[in-house]
Amino acid sequence: MKYLQWLIKGLAMGAADVVPGVSGGTLAFILGIYERLLGAISAINVQAFQLLLKGRFQQLWRHIDGTFVLCLFAGIFLSIFSLASLISWLLEHRPVPLWAFFNGLILTALPFLLRSVKWSVSRAVLAVLGSVLAVFVGMLSPVDLQPSSWMFFVAGAVAICAMILPGISGSFILLISGMYAPVILAIRELHFSVLALFASGCVLGLLSFSHVLKWLLQRYHDATLALLTGVVVGAMYRLWPWQAGEFMYSPSRYAIAFGHNDLLLALLCFASAVFVMLALLNLEKWLGAEPERPATDGAVVGQSKE
Repeated sequence: MKYLQWLIKGLAMGAADVVPGVSGGTLAFILGIYERLLGAISAINVQAFQLLLKGRFQQLWRHIDGTFVLCLFAGIFLSIFSLASLISWLLEHRPVPLWAFFNGLILTALPFLLRSVKWSVSRAVLAVLGSVLAVFVGMLSPVDLQPSSWMFFVAGAVAICAMILPGISGSFILLISGMYAPVILAIRELHFSVLALFASGCVLGLLSFSHVLKWLLQRYHDATLALLTGVVVGAMYRLWPWQAGEFMYSPSRYAIAFGHNDLLLALLCFASAVFVMLALLNLEKWLGAEPERPATDGAVVGQSKE
């Protein structure tokens, strides 16, 4: 049943990744698989390539936590391909209920996140700094540019780092850097040379940044969790349901400006999100699987012991 658990959590991460302003890393962090995911990604190292070259495929599979990664990414890709059209339609025609739903997810999980940290004054300061950083990023305005080829490589590296960082969306980083439209255009028109540069940047950014985060979690576990929790809280600035462009409205003012505020639908979506998040947080109990536990010595779960 633990395989089904990982698949379902992957589905949740994939749905979040489709929405600019929401990060799949946020859902991984909230659902207790963030450290294990980092451990699996950072296990793609020199030792992994040595095992590959020696043909020791079973050891390689264990080293990279292959079953966990396979189930998780199967859920992510299944969710992206099945929900992308629906979420894109909601973003264009009914954004308020969609943002209300993600508000409900994160607000429901927030008490669980806060309880996961052994708080002190210094860690509280780190959480505040994380919140300020996330709000600052959320306030940045998109730019318009004509990108050179090398910019796709850099955009891939930066966006993938943001994607695995809780609270900051990779697609939103692409949006404010002016690279979202060029990347989407390259995907639609199958510009393989451009996509290869973007993918190469993603691979480099993912492998390098995962090692940085893993190192921080190993040596400064609770301080890093406090900072990441702050980032998640600050990122909610971009999730206010009644927003348009850079402007935030009250429900009544939104109704005046746009002719409706979808208040009842937003409340229903918020309530359903509370139920969904509570279900996800209790998934291990309901499926009878062993819960994900962070290592007590500060090591990242899923790291190979070989």
